[in-house]
Amino acid sequence: MNYKDRVIELLKDLERPIVDTEIAEMLKIPAKEIEDLRSCLKGLLEEGLLVKTKKHKYGSPESFGLIRGRIQITQKGFGFLIPDDEERDDIFIPAVMTMGAMNGDEVFVTLTEKSLDNKKPEGKVERIVKRKFTEIVGNFESSKKFGFVVPDDPKINQDIFISKSNFAGAVDGQKVVAKILRYPDARRNPEGKIIEILGDKDDVGVDVLSIIKQHKLREAFPSRVLKEAEGIPLEIPEAALKGRKDLRQETIVTIDGADAKDLDDAISLKVLDNGHYLLGVHIADVAQYVKEGSALDEEAYLRGTSVYLIDRVLPMLPEALSNGMCSLNPRVDRLTLSAEMEIDDQGKVVAHKVYESVINSKYRLTYDEVSNLLEGTREEPGLKPIADLLRLMGKLSDLLTEARYRRGSIDFDFAESFIELDEKGHPVNIEKRERRVGHRLIESFMLAANETVAEHYHTKEMPFLYRVHEVPTSEKIDDFNKFVYNFGYKLKGDSENIHPKAVQELIEKVKGTKEEHIISKLMLRSLTQARYYHKELGHFGLSAKYYSHFTSPIRRYPDLMIHRIIKEDLRGKITDSKRAHYEKILPDIGKSTSITERTAEKAERDVDDLKMAEYMMDKIGEAYKGMISSVTSFGFFVELESTVEGLVRMVDLEDDFYHFDASRLELVGERRKKVYRIGDEVEVKVSAVSLDSRTIDFQLA
Repeated sequence: MNYKDRVIELLKDLERPIVDTEIAEMLKIPAKEIEDLRSCLKGLLEEGLLVKTKKHKYGSPESFGLIRGRIQITQKGFGFLIPDDEERDDIFIPAVMTMGAMNGDEVFVTLTEKSLDNKKPEGKVERIVKRKFTEIVGNFESSKKFGFVVPDDPKINQDIFISKSNFAGAVDGQKVVAKILRYPDARRNPEGKIIEILGDKDDVGVDVLSIIKQHKLREAFPSRVLKEAEGIPLEIPEAALKGRKDLRQETIVTIDGADAKDLDDAISLKVLDNGHYLLGVHIADVAQYVKEGSALDEEAYLRGTSVYLIDRVLPMLPEALSNGMCSLNPRVDRLTLSAEMEIDDQGKVVAHKVYESVINSKYRLTYDEVSNLLEGTREEPGLKPIADLLRLMGKLSDLLTEARYRRGSIDFDFAESFIELDEKGHPVNIEKRERRVGHRLIESFMLAANETVAEHYHTKEMPFLYRVHEVPTSEKIDDFNKFVYNFGYKLKGDSENIHPKAVQELIEKVKGTKEEHIISKLMLRSLTQARYYHKELGHFGLSAKYYSHFTSPIRRYPDLMIHRIIKEDLRGKITDSKRAHYEKILPDIGKSTSITERTAEKAERDVDDLKMAEYMMDKIGEAYKGMISSVTSFGFFVELESTVEGLVRMVDLEDDFYHFDASRLELVGERRKKVYRIGDEVEVKVSAVSLDSRTIDFQLA
């Protein structure tokens, strides 16, 4: 243990705070090292891992009744603390108790007296440990003597004051980045200075760029990272083939989107003499090139994931790797990690191997052409040489899907929004894109590999990073049951310990009904969010006891991390010190990559919302049919067939006074008793569009 771990461990169990000399004495630290200890204590204070009293005594935050976590501020100003201790419930923070904390800040909170009376805990921010935002993206509004930056992020509900001397050449109406010079308090707005002008807010590309900046996504790679990537040989060295299984003569194929360039998974399939299938899932061996602690690794960790926006990709790894030496391009040798699975006629994996390999992909296939062949919707002459192989793959995919269905795996069959842009980045068409057979085939094979690898390493009691999805809370299940009761449905079983089979059965029941899409969406919102974790907690949605992310190391850091562990295990290099190293770093990696994943998803959604709003800009006054997708105290949202969603505001319902029934999620008219509820079909017309807030307003037609 270093000083840091030893100090935390000591103070965690003490009943009173102590001074630094007592810490040194109890830890048997010699006098000549006392300054090193004080430096360590200072760092722990800055990290918020210790607290110091006015009398210079140190203690753990818990001993002072402090709860550490990340605060989420709503548009109305109040917030919720998401505690670092995952066993704790979220804590409500009233607006007057946020004490200048901004959305995403790491803070210390104490529980208030109201928590004793309420079922739900309530707290007050005592200290801001770490600010999330040092820079804010928004629209600049100026006058002669001062200006304001109006944040793009609706959860930052205070404008940033900019003095005349800090305009830096910005003019009214531009999209800018402001550095915060002084954070807000109870009496005043935050103050800042302009550090970057992105351009006029209506300029081509500025809209997406502002979202990238808002979410602090990393754009260009640092020069030292690019230099390291460019130094990787374009040919596989002979030494790298040593100990690998040579699969270069096997018929191995990739199946991806037509535009994909980072191909990180390939598949092979045979039928064995006993009638079982032998499925090979071969994944790019990124860990061969991206070594732990290298510049490439540090940058990949900070990014956490590749981000796929409508008009660009922000990759986790430089193009030389993501589209080059790591991508399983056709007809070139590539290093891989393979999961080989023997699968019986019930779709059960009865034997498996995990090993290092080298492949040479024979075909670069697309989802659509494979779907066309297997669905019989269109001739695909180019696939004739492997048509029988693809049909065999389709058969195995069906077997695996059926096996998952039998155990209770939930399949939310949502169509994706496809937004088509012109050469200037303007949306010209939006439509639903259904998941086809080709997508399902690859999904089935990747799920099988992910489960097999997770179970293998859990059985070996190896330090590992899992993809976990916990059982939803009984409160969320009860709320969902209240809602679906209005449609005549109910989730079977005990809400305290619901089984995924119950969710699956309900999803099957609503298939083909007008409320299918809405109920499925609401059910999805009721489930907990999947995350990366260093312990196996199971995956509720897949009804799987063991699950990890193994199949996408080009674009997901957790996959790259477990590849390193797997390779060291295969080479017999997991020593006690290595095991201790991974046990120490994996909790932080799980937490960090879960956050970067959510940031990426939010940025992707924001860009979609922006382009949907832009698409509807010239359609004001036009009428559409849609379905009510959610109901709130201020109105209801309507989703059109194209997946575009807009709000009908309560104030625009002029035929009556409406009241919101929270228990039934519906608006009820006071006089005529007209009801608006989720799933109702309505006709609306577009009344207003805001690109700044990325919102669309409807009125009933």
